[in-house]
Amino acid sequence: MEKGILEHGLNVNRRRFLYSMGMGLGGVALGSLITPDLFNNPEKQEALLSNLPHFAPKAKRIIYLFQNGAPSQLDLFDYKPLLETMHGQDLPESIRNGQRLTGMTAEQKKFPLAGSYFKFNQYGESRAWISELLPHTAKVVDDLCFIKTMHTEAINHDPALTFFQTGAQVGNRPSMGSWLSYGLGSENANLPAFCVLLSKGKGNGQGVYSKLWSNGFLDSIHQGVQFSSGENPVLYLNNPNGIDKVDRRKMLDNVAALNNETYGEFGDPEINAKIQQYELAYRMQTAVPDITDMSKEPEDTIKLYGSDCLTPGTYAANCLLARKLSENGVRFVQLYHQGWDAHDSLPNQIKGQCMDVDQSSAALITDLKQRGLLDETLVIWGGEFGRTNYCQGVLTKESYGRDHHPRSFTIWMAGGGVKPGVYGETDEFGYNITKDPVHVNDFHATVLNLMGLNHEQLNFKHLGRRYRLTDVAGKVLDGLIA
Repeated sequence: MEKGILEHGLNVNRRRFLYSMGMGLGGVALGSLITPDLFNNPEKQEALLSNLPHFAPKAKRIIYLFQNGAPSQLDLFDYKPLLETMHGQDLPESIRNGQRLTGMTAEQKKFPLAGSYFKFNQYGESRAWISELLPHTAKVVDDLCFIKTMHTEAINHDPALTFFQTGAQVGNRPSMGSWLSYGLGSENANLPAFCVLLSKGKGNGQGVYSKLWSNGFLDSIHQGVQFSSGENPVLYLNNPNGIDKVDRRKMLDNVAALNNETYGEFGDPEINAKIQQYELAYRMQTAVPDITDMSKEPEDTIKLYGSDCLTPGTYAANCLLARKLSENGVRFVQLYHQGWDAHDSLPNQIKGQCMDVDQSSAALITDLKQRGLLDETLVIWGGEFGRTNYCQGVLTKESYGRDHHPRSFTIWMAGGGVKPGVYGETDEFGYNITKDPVHVNDFHATVLNLMGLNHEQLNFKHLGRRYRLTDVAGKVLDGLIA
């Protein structure tokens, strides 16, 4: 045994060794690529025997810009002049119609309507309404499909967020990115199929937890890989002190040999998953540093995204990194930007949130389009539910809060085979859907369809039942597809 490895081994007790094996290169849950040399095993995954995709995809990859905390559609996209006219008047019970309320407003005796503090204008061929808070988004409006009629059953953040990400309000289900990793794998042998990037604004935040990018009951190779804003973007990727790349290669070969023997005895697919994680991490040591290095980006790209893109961990930096990851073959890049939970002082809070996300979200669309990637990259922007048309707390002319509103809200999508324009309509109060409702299950079914996957056939048997992202519902909405 070489001296470097021997010295390292002398400093590792049993507990530390088990920790390193669990949390080291394999423990990053490196999300998904199965290379041909590692995949020649007769116990191939069931889904990958189905000749996926099921049909020609319109999109090859997804960038999901999730706005955690629920942006107010009534202050950004869904312009309702009646709310300005009736500002301060009580919401008619005939409109609310007994809808369930959160514990934060259930005891309110009145529900005063709150018109938006911000000005709206129409833009583009679709004449979509956009708030003055989103001037950069307004410039790319003709590339966007605004879904005005999203709705969900969940009225609180955690179940609503979990529902959007996994298709269920309970935990331990595979996330959307994990399903796509399971079905389609990665396009790049040196990168995972599913990456996660986090950022936080100055507004009221809601927590983001690893269950949102969990593999659930799928093999652990399908779990999302979280990138950090620190010196090491992917934890545990670097070699331990005293171990160079040659030593690490030998160590991995020895571990793989042991794991192969164990697999032959027990047949546990997670053993193979560990080997694949180790190998992918080894290859990522070369690919990741180059992708996360923003110093090589040209000045016009920096100007497009804004100077914040040079600060790791900001939303702007994550948008640029998402483009680079996607461009290099990552199947699903998930961003979470926290700070949209404006139960009070909404006009003040939402200004800061929009300053965080407006320029860089629009820049991502422009950048992908300039590189010829938008047509094959589906970009999604939105939160877990919407905001009420009535005020939570004290209402003034310049300030108000909005509670959770699952009955109707707006998200947008771009590229990847989506039809630009405006889809769906809400009533003049912005409270109820009047045309073309889109349930979360329908959203998932349509997204999978754009990726060439039949949502009913993409499933996995667990504990005697076949599960899928759309559960037992969901329909593909042809009106959203170009």
